[in-house]
Amino acid sequence: MSLPADLMELREEEIRAHYTAAAGLLEGFDHTPRIAKPKEAPNAERSPGIGRARRFRSTTPGLVTRSTARPEGVHLADRIESADGDDPLISPLQATVLHALRRAIAIALAVGDGFAEQTELAALRRANLEGRLGADKSTAFSELLTAEALIALHVFANATSYLLADHASEASIEVGAVDEVLTDNAPLALNGALWELDQELATFATSEDKLVATVLAFVEQLMEKVALRAQTASHLGPFTSANYRVEADDLTISGFTPARAHRGSTLTMTFKKPNEVVGNHIAKYQAMKLAKMLMAYDFDRKLNPFAELGGFIFTFMGDGKPGTGKTTLIQMMAGLVNDYCTVAGYPFRYQNFGIDNIDSYQGKSGQNAKAFINNVLDPNVIGFGTVDDIDQIAGKRGDRQSSAGQQEVTAVLMESFSGANTVVRGNCTFGMFSNYPENVDDALRQRAGARFLVDGPRTREDYIDILHLLMGKNHDIPLGDHDLYAAQEIKSAVARSFEAHSKPHEAGLMNVFDRVHDKIGGLDDIAKIGTYLKGIQEADERFTGRSIKNITDAVKVRAMDFELPDEWMENPELFLVKDYDTKKAMIAELRVPITTDMVIQEINRYADSEFRYADKSDEAAIEAMVRDFGRQEEAKKRFLGGK
Repeated sequence: MSLPADLMELREEEIRAHYTAAAGLLEGFDHTPRIAKPKEAPNAERSPGIGRARRFRSTTPGLVTRSTARPEGVHLADRIESADGDDPLISPLQATVLHALRRAIAIALAVGDGFAEQTELAALRRANLEGRLGADKSTAFSELLTAEALIALHVFANATSYLLADHASEASIEVGAVDEVLTDNAPLALNGALWELDQELATFATSEDKLVATVLAFVEQLMEKVALRAQTASHLGPFTSANYRVEADDLTISGFTPARAHRGSTLTMTFKKPNEVVGNHIAKYQAMKLAKMLMAYDFDRKLNPFAELGGFIFTFMGDGKPGTGKTTLIQMMAGLVNDYCTVAGYPFRYQNFGIDNIDSYQGKSGQNAKAFINNVLDPNVIGFGTVDDIDQIAGKRGDRQSSAGQQEVTAVLMESFSGANTVVRGNCTFGMFSNYPENVDDALRQRAGARFLVDGPRTREDYIDILHLLMGKNHDIPLGDHDLYAAQEIKSAVARSFEAHSKPHEAGLMNVFDRVHDKIGGLDDIAKIGTYLKGIQEADERFTGRSIKNITDAVKVRAMDFELPDEWMENPELFLVKDYDTKKAMIAELRVPITTDMVIQEINRYADSEFRYADKSDEAAIEAMVRDFGRQEEAKKRFLGGK
């Protein structure tokens, strides 16, 4: 099988060559902790009257800060085998954990060898052993050793998490931050990590059902700590720019990005068909398009042609009054993606981040939000993540009524949806839904690239359709003079909805549009449209460069204003299993030209939503201040009356 240019095969013989060394580490080694403090209770004193602490403390410069802890024997194999109490035989689960750890250590050492050969580390290491390492190379040698140590630690944790994912249970363990992260060299780094893992197992793995949970919790924390260190380390380019493929495990190592197991969610929600979503024409149309866009993702290239060509919706916000159909829209889109993935044989993962993920424990809410993001971002699955009632979950910055947990969630979502490290591969999308979007932090709301106005049934035909749908079949009431569901015919309904945005709907934006139109005439070129954008900014200072990006992204979506044919989804051979370049060419042929009407309609759609949010937000703030002033005045009267 030919591999993409950036995919490097990690051969099985290279991994198995390190099995002996990996098994030796599991059997036992000595390690003196340098940063972390032992958690395990100390051994009993041999002579109760004699303390074990050293009597003298060195005053020699440089030695005073050196750790005086004694080296402790680390026997991970024995520790794991003792997790089941007095049973003298090793259990299948314990054997699985030991095999996974040995395999992960061997993979880490093999990747480290590959990194050393790709860089000058291998040559510098030989020169150092032979005593001919020049002073001019000592700094580079030290930095490369640090890079190799970080790589070995992350690959070890990454592979362990991946290999044990199928054995995870419902047990939840909080191991806390990892401390013993040593970066002098790869062997010492692994010694420190395994020593601390041994400490965590001694503390938390008191029974076999907690064994895998403890290991997984530890390696998750280790990956997070190492990834942060790697942001400031040098010489990591050869590792981060390539993907290592371990065919036997179906594992792809992509830099410091966690590799999740190819497991999808088994959805138990009630799916809805598109004709069961009454009204909401634009939102329904875009959700149906987005579901098909996700299926264009290429698992070998780890990229979606729509993300490269433009027009992919990474984040969107659906807002509307209570009862207008936001939950139904989620059920419809999740059902479509689930059905498409079933046909294609792709793993699908759906996850919702709800109010129950807000925790009173400091930092835990942020960790929950990051885990939610990482699970959906996993490049090995098609992902759909939703944040329902986001106004209750993510707090406004500076809002005294928001809890610390809500503020943590806001920070994580902002960084993940459009931060410096955000990479849009096109395998997943995030939807934020709210009845009160004006209560969402302005900066977070602007990170929603598309806006789905969920307005529910609007016309007489819509109300007849939804009444007929919800009444069910257990009645004999005649339908009457009505063409059932004809108003829900998506193409004509969407065309009418888009045309309705040729002019603004909100009063504030309408004033700007009329003023600019009277001054410069029709908006038929870039300069005039730019003048209109400047007029909007003068009316609302929150209309920034990010707003323009969201609008242009929406225009690119309109340029992709076509549905991938249904037969492409039903027969994988026609599209889904083709190579990336072929899929990209097939999509490019379907693109339509961008027109000024498209641009103006998308400006008005986006700006209308911002003016709607701002007006509601300002009005809510004014009403709150009026209530506060009224309470203060009444309190003042009572206070003076009491005197």
